[in-house]
Order: sequence, then C-alpha cells, then structure tokens
Amino acid sequence: MARRRVLLLLKPFDVYPPRPSSSSPRAANPKVLNYLDDRCRVHKDTINFCQSVLQRKSLDWKPLLRNHLSHPMCNADLVITVGGDGTLLQASHFLDGSIPVLGVNSDPTRLEEVDELNDEFDATRSTGYLCAATAGNFEQVLDEILEGHKHPTELARLSVNLHGQQLSTFALNDILVSHPCPASVSRFSFRIKSECQRSLHLVNCRSSGLRVSTAAGSTAAMLSAGGFPMPISSHDLQYMVREPIFPRATDVPLMHGLVKPDQSMHVAWYSQEGVVYIDGSHVFYSIQHGDIIEISTEAPILKVFLPHRLLT
Repeated sequence: MARRRVLLLLKPFDVYPPRPSSSSPRAANPKVLNYLDDRCRVHKDTINFCQSVLQRKSLDWKPLLRNHLSHPMCNADLVITVGGDGTLLQASHFLDGSIPVLGVNSDPTRLEEVDELNDEFDATRSTGYLCAATAGNFEQVLDEILEGHKHPTELARLSVNLHGQQLSTFALNDILVSHPCPASVSRFSFRIKSECQRSLHLVNCRSSGLRVSTAAGSTAAMLSAGGFPMPISSHDLQYMVREPIFPRATDVPLMHGLVKPDQSMHVAWYSQEGVVYIDGSHVFYSIQHGDIIEISTEAPILKVFLPHRLLT
C-alpha cells in the first residue's frame, strides 16, 4: 500500500514585529515585547511538535513555508497548515476540491492572559476559527483522519468573473470591492440575477464598497460589520453594501441580503479605479470605470476538516 503524501504548510516567523533597537525613539512596553516573543516561541514549538508527530507516522511528508507557494498543490493526499486561519486561507487559493486540508492553530488565544493584560493591551492570539487541531490534540486528530474516522466538510467558495473571465483565485472567506483608498467614495450598481426567476431591480450605490462572504466567512468581517453568521454548510452568499450614502427608501432593504446558489450578483463599477480584494489584502485585482463583476458560488468546493464546534 502506497504511503500517503502530506504537505505541511507553515506560517513564517517574520510576521511577528521585531524588537525595536535600544536607540529607537519608540517606547516599548516590556510586557508587549515578552508577549510577542512568546507568540513566536509557541508557533515554533508547535511546528516542531507537528513535524515530530509526522516523523513517527508511515507518511511521505515535506514542509513548505506558505510564502513559497506559487503553483496549485496537486501531489498530496492531505495538506496540513500550521499557523491560523490566514495560513489555511492562503492554502485554499492553491487547492481544488480533491485534496482535503487540516488546519492547526499554532498559537491559540489564552483567555487568562487576555484577562490579565486587558487594561494594558490586546493579548488576543490566533483565532483559528476553521482549525480543527492545536498542538494539544494534533496527533489524535491526525490519527482519526488517517484511520478514516474523521471526514472533511465540503465548504462553498466564491467565484469572481471580470470581463467574462473567471479569476483564478476563489474566495473561501469573502471579497471586498472598493476604491483603493478606504476614505474615498465608491460608485457602483448591482443587480441579483436568477436562472429561473426574474432579476431584481437595479440598485445604485454610493458607499465605501461592497463585501460578499461565504458561509465560512460570515463570522469574520461580515459579522463585524453587522451581518449574521450562516450555517457552515450553506452554499448561500451574504452581501452588504458598506456605509451606504442616502440610499433610496426602496433600496434600503437591498443593502444587505443573500445570493442563492442559483443566483449571481452583477456589479457595474463607476468609479475611476477600484480593487477586488480576495480573502484579505494580499490577493487583489484592479478594476476601473465600466467594468462588470459577476459574483457567484460557481467555484470548486474546498474539503476542510473542521473543529467539532462547527459541526454541532
């Protein structure tokens, strides 16, 4: 029987701010510096632990820093990401629907630490919303996967067509369509079109942009902006016009809503410039006046081993 192939995708270490030099004019709180040092140490310890576990298994595995991803991942039976949701999101951009992914939260938040330091600074660590494992249960979760006792969930992703051409990156969390400068007003119109029903009327907007999320992304920026959490298995999309300026009374109910799997959202962009941001700020595509953007769930699913709390 062939040994299973595992790709271990790692969050790099240089994402943590370096200590300022002694000659730096910036004042440094020793507790903040110790907190950052500890975050880096815990992340390294988790990587080392995961590698030691894989070393003991009958697996063909190799590590790769997420910064070195440049081509679709195909020669693997399982991808394990070690970091947080950001690392899993980045992995998703290089995966089709055939290879499952397991997220390991390398530095989970410690509630007692947050409470202790709350009056001084925010000591929140990695959220790891989609991560099914930590260093504490990684080997147990991995064994359940290898023995066939734990199965991945198929998550919907979001597809963007620009000029009739599908963008190569599918969003697992959300997209933001806006002006490159967050202080600028964006002008656009949108319409929800359906395969079997009459299209809704055109909605004209002046706002700070448009956010569209999947079910997986509905608890991220969308929820922070006043949206609602969706069942993780839903294939609906949730959209919200950000900070609309004097919308017509008839359009107010349409500033926030759902796009069903048999529907698509067509956006006409009327600002001089704009950007489509996919799953954060690192992946983006420029747009300009007159561009038409089509948003739908016409994208390959992603297989993710989810934590029990999302399944129940």
